[in-house]
Amino acid sequence: MAETTSAARSVALAEARGRLAAGLVRDGDREAVLARYDRWGADLWDGLAAVYDAAQVLPRVVDVILSVHAARPPRLRLRDTERTLRPDWFQDATTIGYVAYADLFGGTLDGIRSRIDYLTGLGITYLHLMPLLTPRPGANDGGYAVMDYRSVRSDLGTMDDLAALADGLHDAGISLTLDLVLNHVAREHQWAARARAGEPRYHDYFYVFPDREVPDAYEATLPEVFPAFAPGNFTFDADLDGWVWTTFNEWQWDLNWANPDVFLEFADTIGFLGNQGADCIRLDAIAFVWKRMGTNCQNQPEVHAITQALRACARIMAPAVIFKAEAIVGRQDVVGYLGQGEHAGKVSDLAYHNSLMVQIWSALAARDGRLLATALSAFAPVPVTTAWATYLRCHDDIGWAIDDSDAAMVGWDGYGHRSFLADFYAGDFPGSFARGMHFQANPETGDRRTSGSAASLAGLQAATERHDAAALALAEDRLACAYAMVFGFGGLPLLYMGDELAMVNDPDYLADPAKSADNRWVHRPVMDWTVADAGETAAGSAGRIFARVRRLISARRGLPALHASVTTEALVASNPAVLVFRRRHAAGSIVQAYNLSEHPQTFDAAALWPLVSGALVERITGTPVAWTPEVVLPPYAAWWLTSPD
Repeated sequence: MAETTSAARSVALAEARGRLAAGLVRDGDREAVLARYDRWGADLWDGLAAVYDAAQVLPRVVDVILSVHAARPPRLRLRDTERTLRPDWFQDATTIGYVAYADLFGGTLDGIRSRIDYLTGLGITYLHLMPLLTPRPGANDGGYAVMDYRSVRSDLGTMDDLAALADGLHDAGISLTLDLVLNHVAREHQWAARARAGEPRYHDYFYVFPDREVPDAYEATLPEVFPAFAPGNFTFDADLDGWVWTTFNEWQWDLNWANPDVFLEFADTIGFLGNQGADCIRLDAIAFVWKRMGTNCQNQPEVHAITQALRACARIMAPAVIFKAEAIVGRQDVVGYLGQGEHAGKVSDLAYHNSLMVQIWSALAARDGRLLATALSAFAPVPVTTAWATYLRCHDDIGWAIDDSDAAMVGWDGYGHRSFLADFYAGDFPGSFARGMHFQANPETGDRRTSGSAASLAGLQAATERHDAAALALAEDRLACAYAMVFGFGGLPLLYMGDELAMVNDPDYLADPAKSADNRWVHRPVMDWTVADAGETAAGSAGRIFARVRRLISARRGLPALHASVTTEALVASNPAVLVFRRRHAAGSIVQAYNLSEHPQTFDAAALWPLVSGALVERITGTPVAWTPEVVLPPYAAWWLTSPD
């Protein structure tokens, strides 16, 4: 990284602008692109300069911008203009997310196109399709061991099919999110193949060590992601006659982001995927991309500089594209992925609120919202131009990320509570309603994560197996209450495929040798289209939960107070079993009250401030609520309260 003076920075930026202008002489959008450079060029330089010799790298980035922009289809250039005029589209209360594996949801990309009406009928405006780029053959970490970033899995279709799907989604008012794995590629990727073939340029794309001296020094402070089936962080490769950094699996090779060639490859790849119609790029494994001896090699400052430079590059060449950080890290680190300090508002637009997911499940198991309120109140502010992606579950396991200091604040032991949650949601704790499974138990740390569908974790599977109608009704209320917290928190809520139909754990993964060793597949079932097509008329829990989810989505879309620019205040009322979310917005305040238990609960109406005494309206059901000094909440009630219109 070269030191540059302010004057040298100005000269380099001006020269790069001249290079960009010369390349756009015959382009009808020339002035718009140059205006975007004038807006984001300094962010680009500053991000690059924190990591690389910016004077050397910036002209090469400009060449990538020119190449991507020249290939950008007219329909997407129009989308650039629309999204530039409405940059908060992903923060809006009308934006509702849905997450699915392409093959499990629609079979093929064309199959997904045929199901767009289902998504619009549900109220979805944002679709995240899980990894669909070509992975390595065989074991591939659920698609996250990518062999080719520029082709689609052959069983799903082609890049042309993906572009056609994006067009169909856009016509229906749905934005498309695709995964881009930043930290590593499959051993079979052409970069790795060329490194093994002896090409020095590609050897430098990876971390390769001749012996164990340096790897062992790193290992002293590195955790293990998959201790049960992929211990350690380095793998010996005979072709290279060296030890390769492999954080996740031996066939996932970590990339050397200190090499600016790697940055340029990914800037171009982001542009390529944006030109297929991707509206959001999910930056997978972003926390791991920078390595520093003596640390856990996560959340290093360079990560945010690199992201800033990539985002600025994308803003100039394809401004309709936003970033979502897949950083499942502690609260002290995760806010950085939305931007703090010099990077505030300049990195990812979205980040996963993993803590909210964990705390919702914790509150429901404990029937106590104090830990949730304590943990969420400790979060640093996020830039008002960003949003949390909120969710009840995802394709991965749940890691019980309970902070010891948060637990101590409410008089609990952090280790003990994590153990309780792991046992409770595996169904091992006496009286548990859940039917999950332990994932990646680590005997050294005692860490145990959990797999399971939302419906199974919420109690629907156990109640159905026992033919217990009363328990089933409570489980449905519990699941609806949990999703109301996700949708009511603010940010961009994500509904995981099948949760709207109360789909439970699917043991069929055990019959597939490629999946049987990874019990996360228990909560990745194939979409049941017979039930889905029936929707609210489907029998049993599926129809009832579908109706409740649609009602929840409809209510959210009518509440501008849920715009993500406003922060939610979480607190418990006079009763720890009652959780309150308070949101004060210029369009009107909303106070949400959640009963975390299977019994009626009362709380002091003072917790409803800033709402005042008098008639209130519960917005999910549209029913009036009378103000009383002591409010009574039915079991697992979820009330979104506002003043009448």
